Amino acid sequence: MPLFLLLYTLIIITITMLALSDAQRYFLYRHAADMRKSFYTLASIVQQEMQGNPLSGDIFIFLSRRRNHIKLLRWEKDGYAIYCKRLEEGTYEMPLQQDESSCIISREFFKKLLRTIGAF
Repeated sequence: MPLFLLLYTLIIITITMLALSDAQRYFLYRHAADMRKSFYTLASIVQQEMQGNPLSGDIFIFLSRRRNHIKLLRWEKDGYAIYCKRLEEGTYEMPLQQDESSCIISREFFKKLLRTIGAF
């Protein structure tokens, strides 16, 4: 397989892995999450603290205490997927304080959250 075709295939696979749509809901966990946690612990947080269904296909968003790490948990057709990123500089912006342990955010706000990096 030529290298350009392989790279093109990898790009298409990556784009389709985290397709954002209005059909999905985006839940932001309002407390600091331990970024060492993985699939089942995050799914447990979704059920017990966020009162959500981790098997729904919705995207559950977790930020670290310093807000420089983000993890997304999503159930796909055949299992859990986690997407994560660590910023070298800046922080992810949190929406205005609310009393609940989680809040639903719009797809547009989610995209803005991923693009917006606040200063330290």
